[in-house]
Amino acid sequence: MSDDLSPQVLDYLDTHNTMTLATCGGDVPWAATVFYASEGWKLYFFSVPQSRHCQNLAVNPRVAVTIQEDYKDWRQIKGIQLEGKGLMVDSVIEKGKAMAIYARKYPEIIKLFTTPGSGVFHQAFLKVKFYCVVPEKVFYIDNEQGFGKRRELELTE
Repeated sequence: MSDDLSPQVLDYLDTHNTMTLATCGGDVPWAATVFYASEGWKLYFFSVPQSRHCQNLAVNPRVAVTIQEDYKDWRQIKGIQLEGKGLMVDSVIEKGKAMAIYARKYPEIIKLFTTPGSGVFHQAFLKVKFYCVVPEKVFYIDNEQGFGKRRELELTE
């Protein structure tokens, strides 16, 4: 992986909150925006298994993800495009790790969802599962370096 680009992309992942997750069920594509928390290249999110994107993941783990801001000037566009696999976190150890990573980034959200006194939020949290996107290819877009400037990172993990 490009040594100068890797820390920049990891920092971008750490400082952003939402990703657009693209899945496919059969031959019908679907995209959903979810909050995520990352550790290294792994992106964790939680969702209800009955959601369309999770139903798609259950039959086809291939995903594409974008992470970006909403820019008004195309010359400032920066962002990440990646492809990889989206998997349900099913081992107890991995679930604990996912929860810890998510809680570190969103302590108030986890507190709200895990406190029985929060009512509907707690009830909703009891129905969710954690998922992990494991990138296989990562691209970093930086239009400040030139129109359509996109560099691929070679992942070694």
